[in-house]
Amino acid sequence: MFSSSAFKIFEESINKYHILDDVSQPFSNPYDKDKIEHLLYRKNWIDTVQWHYEDIIRDPNIEPSAALVLKRKIDASNQDRTDLVEYIDSYFFKKYESVQIQNSATINTESPAWAIDRLSILALKIYHMQEEVNRTDASDEHLEKCKTKLQVLLEQRKDLSTAIDQLLGDIEAGKKYMKVYKQMKMYNDDELNPVLRGQK
Repeated sequence: MFSSSAFKIFEESINKYHILDDVSQPFSNPYDKDKIEHLLYRKNWIDTVQWHYEDIIRDPNIEPSAALVLKRKIDASNQDRTDLVEYIDSYFFKKYESVQIQNSATINTESPAWAIDRLSILALKIYHMQEEVNRTDASDEHLEKCKTKLQVLLEQRKDLSTAIDQLLGDIEAGKKYMKVYKQMKMYNDDELNPVLRGQK
């Protein structure tokens, strides 16, 4: 199933990142550029680096100037993340463009790629919650709480994976149809953000 293959790629990306565990480390994609696996690996790498950006910026002792630099990196990362979601949706749109859509077909509230985005983040939650469960310096109470949370996350993975595979199956069968909506983010645009426009 697609969700299972995607999750394995997410795990591969996460594990590779944590060999060095450094937000500044170089990135290399092991998959061919014309493959969906390439997009999935890149998508999760962005999510993984941003996960750690978010940890760093919450340091109460971070220098304001360093925090501002990091905030800019998070903004850029968010834009990259959105772009990758749109690329993944475009892949599915092209893949299923010849499908005969049934008259009773409906559109889903969430596109395939945005559901896959959630699965990528969920892979990160599971990885880091498992880290907490494996800690040897934490209290028994902390470990038990984290074990309970991990079980919930694993259940979420099962449910979300089922939903993604069902959605793709319905699109392939013409029971659902999809559109690719550009996010049209305004805050990064010199013409649409009034603060940036005022700087010109």
